[in-house]
Amino acid sequence: MKLILKWVLSAAALLAVAYLYSGVTVNSFTSALIAAAVIGLLNMIVRPVLVVLTLPVTLITLGLFLFVINALMFWAASGVLNGFHVTGFAAALIGSLIYSALGVLIDAVLERV
Repeated sequence: MKLILKWVLSAAALLAVAYLYSGVTVNSFTSALIAAAVIGLLNMIVRPVLVVLTLPVTLITLGLFLFVINALMFWAASGVLNGFHVTGFAAALIGSLIYSALGVLIDAVLERV
């Protein structure tokens, strides 16, 4: 049940990102649900591989390169989907930062439930 609630709240967070930042657009709540699922799958499957492959760069930048990896996952999801669009890499970086901050809030709320 918590997984479904987290998925729905993540889709709402994606809509909030689109509302707060003009570089990210989401057509509908259904598109947000699909985009949240795709972002979650990319973060689960592709992100660990990228983290391992870019470990030297991540160490040199003291972990700041992880923000770039998060932006790439966000941007990749927009490239795969029709109802979710990110205008460029800078928009993906800002959008992923907002989405991650909202994700931390969602996790904190769900931990208390």
